[in-house]
Amino acid sequence: MYDVYFYEAFEEERDALIHYAPKTLHVGYTHKTIQEENHAEPPAPIISIRTQSQLPPAWASSIKAILSRSAGYDHLTAYQCQTSSAIHCGYLPRYCARAVAEQAMLLWTALLRQLPRQIRQFDSFHRDGITGSECLGKNLLVAGVGHIGKQIADLALALGMNVLAVDPVERHPDLHYFSFTDALPRADLIVCSMNLTNTNADFFSYDRLAGAKPGALFINIARGELAPPADLLRLLREGILGGIALDVYPEEQQLAVRLRARQGFGDTSSQRALAELRNDDRVILTPHNAFNTREAVDRKASQSIEQLHHFFQHGNFLWPIPD
Repeated sequence: MYDVYFYEAFEEERDALIHYAPKTLHVGYTHKTIQEENHAEPPAPIISIRTQSQLPPAWASSIKAILSRSAGYDHLTAYQCQTSSAIHCGYLPRYCARAVAEQAMLLWTALLRQLPRQIRQFDSFHRDGITGSECLGKNLLVAGVGHIGKQIADLALALGMNVLAVDPVERHPDLHYFSFTDALPRADLIVCSMNLTNTNADFFSYDRLAGAKPGALFINIARGELAPPADLLRLLREGILGGIALDVYPEEQQLAVRLRARQGFGDTSSQRALAELRNDDRVILTPHNAFNTREAVDRKASQSIEQLHHFFQHGNFLWPIPD
């Protein structure tokens, strides 16, 4: 049996983990999720996942700890609640804030400049209908101003944008905070960087976003469960939203497995809506890749091994998930 087993470790991440892992640690790796690997029993007393693995409830009595190589931890708290277990769970709260913030900026600038349509029109070299907009002076609503949200705000300010910060905790004195209700009608762009909790699922519903400025752009780099795709599709069709960029999706554990297996979208309302959004020039969909820079992958690997070293030494994680 391995000492620790890493699921969802794509090639570059696996190479970085091998680089940082001590030779004395017996480690297993796979790029697959738990459900894709179809392991009947846990292959190690400590398992490490990202966000797409479905943790079998039966494993809770067999494993000592779970390390999620992610900045979010809602899937771990859900597993603890599901299994009524006090299993040790750790995460990596700070490894990817800059990477995710830069992806958010990449997405909103691509939407502003109508990049998908620009690329499509290269073959005809027509410029009709692809006049874009600049960032300067635009109002950017940042919903959720934690580690990632603050980096997003800093990048926006550097581009000459006005940041409307929305967060129940006003932890950054250099930002101007607003209620969501007050900020929404003023926002040219809305970026979701909120934590997912047991009370805010579907926060960006049709009813809530219906009050947005017509043509506002919506970007989600946090959790797919915060923004129902069917509602976003309706908002886009009605002209309330002018563009959408998503890096995260509801039902992502099932969706990712289906798409990797070339099975296409499923028949749920969310996945049917994503299938329609995918074919719209005003929409950009990326495969939950905002974290994925060389720098962040290196930090993730080194911090994962640091977490494991601390657990072996002390019986708990250096960064446990919050209560």
